[in-house]
Amino acid sequence: MGSGEYAAGQLQKKRKKWRKKSKKYLKQAERRQNQFKGALKGAPMGSGIVIGKKAVEARQPNSALRKCVVVQLKKNGIKVAAFAPRDKAITFIDEHDEVVISGINGKKGGPYGDLWGVRYKVEKVNNISLEMLRTKRKEKVRR
Repeated sequence: MGSGEYAAGQLQKKRKKWRKKSKKYLKQAERRQNQFKGALKGAPMGSGIVIGKKAVEARQPNSALRKCVVVQLKKNGIKVAAFAPRDKAITFIDEHDEVVISGINGKKGGPYGDLWGVRYKVEKVNNISLEMLRTKRKEKVRR
């Protein structure tokens, strides 16, 4: 039944065949597939060009207008909405600026809190940290 001196190839085939039916293997395969979903395709950050600004209404019970920007990623041309965190951060972001975005740390890569379709946040504007611009430690470079 294939346990002799020349049976190694057959045993490897059988092991591979039955491994794919185990629950542990199926969970790992699903995790590998989900790893590259989303606009950033598995990367922690991505850069893009700002196309426009927009205000997103918060979900119930809140009633604020959250300031966001629409970004077209350089990597794959996908357009996404990115949140500009903290007070007056949106004033430092203009159209055609180059921004670096990252995930907003929502559950399973989704939106965070009361932001509906927003899964990303702005980290840098023209290679200067948005927090540095906001606290007036650095000035934005004009091109």
